[in-house]
Amino acid sequence: MKIARFSHQDTIRFGIVDETDVVVLDGDPMFAGFDTTGERIPLADIALLAPVIPRSKVVAVGRNYRAHAEELGNEVPAEPMLFFKPNTSVIGPGDTIVRPRQSQFTSFEGELAVVIGSIAKNVAAERASEVIFGYTIANDVTARDLQKTDGQWARAKGFDTFCPLGPVIETEFDPASATVQTRLNGQTVQDAPLTDMIHSIGDIIAFASAAFTLLPGDVILTGTPSGVGAFVAGDTIEVEIDGLGILRNTARDA
Repeated sequence: MKIARFSHQDTIRFGIVDETDVVVLDGDPMFAGFDTTGERIPLADIALLAPVIPRSKVVAVGRNYRAHAEELGNEVPAEPMLFFKPNTSVIGPGDTIVRPRQSQFTSFEGELAVVIGSIAKNVAAERASEVIFGYTIANDVTARDLQKTDGQWARAKGFDTFCPLGPVIETEFDPASATVQTRLNGQTVQDAPLTDMIHSIGDIIAFASAAFTLLPGDVILTGTPSGVGAFVAGDTIEVEIDGLGILRNTARDA
């Protein structure tokens, strides 16, 4: 089931995508369930928004694909390497990524994102599916030059617009059968099966929830494969995952 968060007639609503229409829900299904209003709206008449705005946090995993760690000259971490992105960095499909004046090297990182659906603390890896609401696509935009000079990643990863999410949340998705592909201006630059992750989704949730409580609506970015690179103003970045759709954003300078 594909869940959309969308704008229609200046109102933000939630719905279930059904081919060319969206079936309108009574409220946020993460908290209000899947009762519908009986209304159907053509997809052509709505504007898709980020499918979730985390109330608490975006948790991201660094260097979770071996080839990506190697391309940047880094060692593969023995345990998931976690960092945060603020919820103010979240934008939706079609929104503009703003390259900050402080950075001369902004980079795309196409990723699978996991949306947490229930309070999760000390969750065992084999029970991780019980706290997952669904999956979407992310672009972990990074100011690569600031990442190197700062020594820690909060600023480099946390600028406004640096966490595009979307286009929808898929509640029924098998990561074992999908690939993540990123295109820069139509040219494929990243292409890898999700099974290339070093640390599995279950292991990431177990590791993170052992440190801090995960709340409904929290988003986990699971890492990016090799092929990351720079983009500039006017470029279009598309991240595609089989079964989840395409997350498309264009960049401009601040």
